[in-house]
Amino acid sequence: MSAIRRIDGELWMEGVRLAEVAARFGTPCYVYSRAAIETAWRAFDDALAGTDHLVCYAVKANSNLAVLGLLARLGSGFDIVSGGELARVLAAGGRPDRIIFSGVGKSEEEMRAALSAGIRCFNVESEPELERLDAVARAMGVRAPVSLRVNPDVDARTHPYISTGLKGNKFGIAHHRALAAYELAARLPNLRVTGIDCHIGSQILDMAPLEEALERVLELAAAVAARGIPIAHVDVGGGLGIRYREEETALDIGRWCAAVVARLAGSPYSLVLEPGRAIVGNAGVLLSRVEYLKLDKDRRFAIVDASMSELIRPALYEAWHEIVPLAAPDRPEALYDVVGPVCESSDVLGTDRRLAIAPGDGIAILSAGAYGMVMSSNYNSRPRPAEVMVDGARAVQVRARETTGSLFAGESTLD
Repeated sequence: MSAIRRIDGELWMEGVRLAEVAARFGTPCYVYSRAAIETAWRAFDDALAGTDHLVCYAVKANSNLAVLGLLARLGSGFDIVSGGELARVLAAGGRPDRIIFSGVGKSEEEMRAALSAGIRCFNVESEPELERLDAVARAMGVRAPVSLRVNPDVDARTHPYISTGLKGNKFGIAHHRALAAYELAARLPNLRVTGIDCHIGSQILDMAPLEEALERVLELAAAVAARGIPIAHVDVGGGLGIRYREEETALDIGRWCAAVVARLAGSPYSLVLEPGRAIVGNAGVLLSRVEYLKLDKDRRFAIVDASMSELIRPALYEAWHEIVPLAAPDRPEALYDVVGPVCESSDVLGTDRRLAIAPGDGIAILSAGAYGMVMSSNYNSRPRPAEVMVDGARAVQVRARETTGSLFAGESTLD
């Protein structure tokens, strides 16, 4: 991660020593690099220069207002999946006409909020959703812009929990039913067809399934247009993978964008992309502190103050995050399982990690900017951590640490 480097054995993010961040804001604590986020977003926008396009950041990856605000000022669009994400984007200064609303279970209330805001498009995922959206738009006296999310039945070759493009997944409209769904959308008087959408999964490291999905979507777009239903934009989704460990190779953003541009050359379509992890994943770290070393078992355990409540990806997906000390002390390394204090055997952040650590030492869990804080919970009644944005030589708290009292502020006992 380019925002992270060691200087005289100390871990720094941009111009800030991470040990100072841990001391000032406490641990566990999420820390993000402004420069890394902006650089990653510009990599997409620059690669598509000269092409009619919109880079819509996938808000579900990291929805902190400071992150959204940075991207809004760059001119980013936003891919949302809930009414809450819509409210966050608007609060952060995002433009409604650059918002695309995805997700399989949109409620009537969420549809009304999005129509009132004047969003760019709904990515519709079923025929019943088309009918509901038409009824909601009719009651409001408006026409809803729609794009159909098509499930192309393409294997993304990623973890099954984050694969979304197979016919057995809950997402999208089956490829063989898509033409009929477009004809239904065209008949419904309060809908306006604007595009076609596809998203086959997350943490994709191979271009082949993305290219296969694009071919199937473009074939379908041509068939839809032949029925007299105009398609203005093609949304190729997101899912581009990042490098979590040394042996992985991240998907080449420039190469992928160039391939899409070349394939769309001469077509009437504008282009929409929905990257999330690729923008924020390697821009963030989770800081933690070693509480105990437990050495009397068959395995050596480093018990830290972060847990699956703060970072659930290892427990949920068996995801791998590099774990490094904040300082490089002069002591021998040993092999540890890095675990948290939550009362679950699955509360493991990393296994078989070679570390030179002692109780009280700070550690950083790298590549934690995506699907970290947004998936955190209060399990075991643990307050969620602070979030900090590093901007050059300054570190700014962009979300305060929850207090114990805030955990039950909305609850009450029976009389």
